[in-house]
Amino acid sequence: MKKMIGSPGTVSGLMLRLGQCATAAASIGVMVSAPGFSSYTAFCFLVASMGLQMIWSLGLACLDVYAIRRRSDLQSPILLSLFAVGDWVTALLSLAAACSSGEVTVLFTKDTLFCKQASLSCNWFQISVGLAFFNWGLAAISSHAMFWILI
Repeated sequence: MKKMIGSPGTVSGLMLRLGQCATAAASIGVMVSAPGFSSYTAFCFLVASMGLQMIWSLGLACLDVYAIRRRSDLQSPILLSLFAVGDWVTALLSLAAACSSGEVTVLFTKDTLFCKQASLSCNWFQISVGLAFFNWGLAAISSHAMFWILI
């Protein structure tokens, strides 16, 4: 099997997974700390999607630590297929959640000026959405690496 940046069982893969986990946790933390987020479905979807991304990335990071410490190879086709499908699903969910939350945030801040009328923390929403897009970027890198390792 191929070795490339971000492949499972390597230090670069571990750093990629930890980055995904950290940005997902930060996005959740910022969104949950904003008052009134739970009234809007897109923001709840973002929290749920980032929660799934955080659990998936943390699990694979633990698996990477185990493989690095034991110097074992995680390049079996069955494992790589599982990693690839999981990465693709979580990346697509992250993109969908970030896009929908971003659209609601733009609607509130720019189009309707709803943030000025209501007591919403739209700045917190924007930060959380930005972190979600950064998380999606890391997930896209990971799923892209898994795709090329499988081929």
